[in-house]
Amino acid sequence: MIVDLWLSASEIADRNLPGLPTTARGIAMRAKEEGWQNAVTASGQPLARRRKGRGGGMEFHVDALPSAAQARLKASMAGADRTQARADRSGPADRTAAWEHFARQTDAVKAKARHRLGLLDQVDQLRRGGMTLNAAVIYVADHDGSVTARSLYRWLKEVEGVDHKDRLAYLVPRHGGGRSKVALAPELWDMLKADYLRPSQPSFASCYERLQRIADSRGLPLPPARTLERRLSEEIPNPVMVLARKGPEALKRLFPAQKRDRSHLHALEAVNADGHTFDVFVDWGDGGKPGRPVMVAFQDLYSGKLLACRVDKSENRDVVRLALGDVVQNYGIPDRCYLDNGRAFASHWLTGGMAWRHRFKVKEEEPVGIMGQLGIEVRWVTPYHGQAKPIERAFRDLCDRVAKHPRFEGAHTGNSPTNKPSNYGSKAVPIAAFMDVLQQEIIHHNARPKRKSIVCAGTLSFDQAFEASYEQAPIKGATPEQRRLWLLAAEGASCSRYDGSIELLRNRYWSGFLSELTGQKVVVRFDPQDLHAGLHVYTGDGRYLGFAECLEAVGFEDTDKARETARAVKLFRRGVKMQAEAEIRLTANDVADALPEPEDAKPLAPSVTRVRFNGNAALKPRPEPTADEDADLIRRVGGNVTVLAERKRQESF
Repeated sequence: MIVDLWLSASEIADRNLPGLPTTARGIAMRAKEEGWQNAVTASGQPLARRRKGRGGGMEFHVDALPSAAQARLKASMAGADRTQARADRSGPADRTAAWEHFARQTDAVKAKARHRLGLLDQVDQLRRGGMTLNAAVIYVADHDGSVTARSLYRWLKEVEGVDHKDRLAYLVPRHGGGRSKVALAPELWDMLKADYLRPSQPSFASCYERLQRIADSRGLPLPPARTLERRLSEEIPNPVMVLARKGPEALKRLFPAQKRDRSHLHALEAVNADGHTFDVFVDWGDGGKPGRPVMVAFQDLYSGKLLACRVDKSENRDVVRLALGDVVQNYGIPDRCYLDNGRAFASHWLTGGMAWRHRFKVKEEEPVGIMGQLGIEVRWVTPYHGQAKPIERAFRDLCDRVAKHPRFEGAHTGNSPTNKPSNYGSKAVPIAAFMDVLQQEIIHHNARPKRKSIVCAGTLSFDQAFEASYEQAPIKGATPEQRRLWLLAAEGASCSRYDGSIELLRNRYWSGFLSELTGQKVVVRFDPQDLHAGLHVYTGDGRYLGFAECLEAVGFEDTDKARETARAVKLFRRGVKMQAEAEIRLTANDVADALPEPEDAKPLAPSVTRVRFNGNAALKPRPEPTADEDADLIRRVGGNVTVLAERKRQESF
């Protein structure tokens, strides 16, 4: 052991070393007698030197002392080093690592550590009773029978300098493995990770086989496949493994979804909407190819009730605005609406002028959309994140109860091209039959009792939860003009020049006020899925005129309808006649009698007399033009015509 220790005479005396005086004066005299100040090492380095700092004097290296004193000093220094090592071992960092290692062990391993701690406690108890260490260890080993004295000594050494409350963590068995590990070249380890951690998700067996060929070609050793597979699972964190092999979407699923409490809301305070394509072939009745219907639905966030839905061939802005209109018409105006960034929901017609739309930019001159006009606050959810829209859970229920309904057997398409039923494409249900089943299932969906949401508490249905809150909630009703905002607008509709009626999509609409708009262009708003409900008529500049009812066509020999029409015409004529009588209170004679008598006026004499001659009368000859007049004429006509032609033109007048 190499020790670099220098001591003064007083420091040597304080150590009480064997064979040396215990006073500083005695040490100085012994050093002078034995010539410590002249001692040198084998390489000629002096073992005595002047002491630096306050007081001065000489100080001696430990190797200048007698051999017995050197042995005592070096032994004490080694003990101090061991004590310091034990102190460092019992420090906060070491304690934390030990307890973390203990926490990662199985219950069986932890039980072994507790057994060891109990045996060491018995040894300590015997020593406190006066027994020597050796006797206590032998007694405990013989009495337990499952351990040897050598093991007890080893465990005592492992907890030397460790606080008793931390001993358990240090007594955990640490097996190093009985078989020597085969070294793995760093480049092979990097190749294995690059091959295994990729989106193609190759099997470990194939990756190991390729790595084996590379290792053989380079003459490098390779551990067994099981060893490398275990090393991958231990050193590569599972999130990294999922991201590299399965992608960011799979990684997102490792993070627990946020659970949102909606019990603080009230009915119709907030709604969410989305579209869903049903896996059913539907015959649209237009002679075209059958297709899968798309439903756009609105759901109340508080109760979970489906408030309204519309079905079309695609998810478009028209079907969204009509579904929103049904919500406002039947229940009122919601305060907030949660939407995704689909084109149908983020269109200018619906959300124009609102910020944070993911798809379109907001321009200053952009007109305010329908939701903005209704005062609905739109909040955009994370794109492609179904957990942000509770309505997705309702769609999952409808997938099973609508798409797989017994009436649709043979029309079900399956939820993917690889999951088609055996009778795929054998049937297409009429759209009317599909709508009947859809409406029935939505009614059952809302009325099903014992819902497990926080609001329903396992007893109420969505309908019951909604109605209980709706009766007490401050709901904003819609004005008649607001109810017309979501209807589709058809610009340039023509009023008949004969009776003012409007023809739209093979239907005829008329009301008395249209008689004043014969031959004019108007704007009409209507529900395309309920054309018989009538039209709302506006002028081209947006002024509301009135409502026109649908005039249904009747059979040629339907006398009842003919009588009803004649009665309506008679009432119309009578009403117009009464209006005319109310407006016209005077006769034409009354107007003529009101005209004032003309005043006497003197005849006017003309200031200019123009004489016309008969064809037989002689014309008065004109004087011949002079040369100056000809020059002036040429200048005025600019040379475009001859002087003679211009002169004839002037003479003709």
